[in-house]
Amino acid sequence: MSSIINSFVHHIDEQQLNVHSVRVLQKGVTIGAWDRTGDMRRLQHSVSKSFTCMAIGLALDEGTLTLESKLGDYFTSPTPASHLTAYPPADLTLYDLLRMSSGHDVPVLWAEERATLPEKDWAKYYMSLPLDRVPGETFTYSSADTFMISAMFQAATGQTVKDYLIPRLFEQLGIMNVEWETSPLGITLGCAGLQLTNEELGRFGQLLLQEGHWNGKQLIPAEWIRLATTQQIPTPGDGDWGQGYGYQFWRCSHNAYRADGANGQLCVVLPELESVVAINSDEQNMQAILDNVWSDILPILEGNI
Repeated sequence: MSSIINSFVHHIDEQQLNVHSVRVLQKGVTIGAWDRTGDMRRLQHSVSKSFTCMAIGLALDEGTLTLESKLGDYFTSPTPASHLTAYPPADLTLYDLLRMSSGHDVPVLWAEERATLPEKDWAKYYMSLPLDRVPGETFTYSSADTFMISAMFQAATGQTVKDYLIPRLFEQLGIMNVEWETSPLGITLGCAGLQLTNEELGRFGQLLLQEGHWNGKQLIPAEWIRLATTQQIPTPGDGDWGQGYGYQFWRCSHNAYRADGANGQLCVVLPELESVVAINSDEQNMQAILDNVWSDILPILEGNI
């Protein structure tokens, strides 16, 4: 075990936090690595959202989509507008969806609902539901918003997010045989369902740190990564969940940002320290994991600069 993470591992074990794997990179070099049992591919949950964001950045750069693109440009509502209050989903823009500001009080298409939903056309289901308030103003975390981003992308480009990203991102990063869940109609889930090793997650973090530049190529526009990882809307949470949200990325304390998946899938990027911390876990107390990153790993990274 690398000395840089000795204290981190000691404390997560002491606190009985079920972390599986950790990778710490600084200046492009892995300076700390630890696996409880081995670094296997694991479900990344909402880290998947940040990969979907990369596809959108490319589509915007190509002119296939704009931030003003609306759901109504690609999907019709099965419910008469008179029943959809003053805020029909057709008016939602890509910008609204990226910022999780669609206007639902109670988000839909959570994993439990997706597993049991009779309607197999999830985009049609989303378009049938009224918005509770004016979109674009208030953050409400919603995996359904990201699924609709993926559905909009597929409608605009004719390719799934997964298939589009395989040659443009995954293969460039050496991530082969990509597994990413789909909807019943074959739309890349977008919001969840991607499988990665912790080492692969660390590579993604390094790409973000390098603002989309990899092995002499600009894989993702640098300006898009800067926008996506900057606060675009405030968030009401505590701790590292109250630092604001970008486009499918969370802001963190210590001027960091992260891709963030349920039960402790974390890809933390610290630009000022030229560092990435990638973590795979099966642990609900995610703030405790991050607290240990700040207390045990951060000071060592600062000391290396």
